[in-house]
Amino acid sequence: MVIGLFPSVSLFVFHEQLKLVVDSSMATTLLFGLIIAVFCSSSAISREINNGTVLLLLSKPVSRWSFILAKVAGILVAITLFVAICNISTLISLRVAKDQFDLEYLTFYIYYGMIVAGMGWGALRNFYAKKSFSASSIMSISILLPITLAVVHFIPVQGKLISLHTEVISAQLLLFFAVWIMVAITVMLSTKLDLVANLLISSLLFFFGLVADYFLGASAGTLSFSAILYAIIPNWQFFWMADALTNKQTIPWEYVGWTGVYTVFYISICTVAAVTLFNDKEIAENVR
Repeated sequence: MVIGLFPSVSLFVFHEQLKLVVDSSMATTLLFGLIIAVFCSSSAISREINNGTVLLLLSKPVSRWSFILAKVAGILVAITLFVAICNISTLISLRVAKDQFDLEYLTFYIYYGMIVAGMGWGALRNFYAKKSFSASSIMSISILLPITLAVVHFIPVQGKLISLHTEVISAQLLLFFAVWIMVAITVMLSTKLDLVANLLISSLLFFFGLVADYFLGASAGTLSFSAILYAIIPNWQFFWMADALTNKQTIPWEYVGWTGVYTVFYISICTVAAVTLFNDKEIAENVR
């Protein structure tokens, strides 16, 4: 809903409407990705520890490491769906912000119509079949929005087809990597911390990761404490390519590949740490 409104705000800038939509949409995806990762991790792990649900689960032939790995996998799937919906919404919003002084209102109305239709389907499923409203709505929206993107691509504007800004896609792929790392960090923290503490520390890591290059980048390659801290804190600038898009620079697929390697390595380290912390945790003492 928020990403779809950015094109209307872009009418107040001069020849920078696409930059505003891209920057705002990517920032929104990252910020809400962090919040959703924290809430999902806390709900799936720390809340189950506090209410004793995990005791019932672990009383069966389920190991602690498989419990953590299953939680990581489940949250990653959910957060991937969220980022995919946001990225598709961004591409549609770029189509809406086609002109400096005018919006593509047909695409705008179709976009919000599909969102309302998805929520309407969720409401019907909830009322008649007693199914989850949120799950039904999200699944229907995740189907309708790609269809919308494909359809509007073939709707001509003033007799011409408009590109879907495919150069943005490589930058959007990096957003998946960034949010996946957020999930791994929040899962690791959820084994020891509750929701508020997890959100606070995750937010601090997010902030310091954004400015790590400025404060700690000069120490890279040394054996100092700053260099170690620089290696531990995730560098979110690796995933933020909005400036490159603004300067019309091509994002090499080799860079995307190496960033993916960095992401896999970081997620693996955080997952191993989460398993280790959870193995050492006395679960029964936290039951309320």
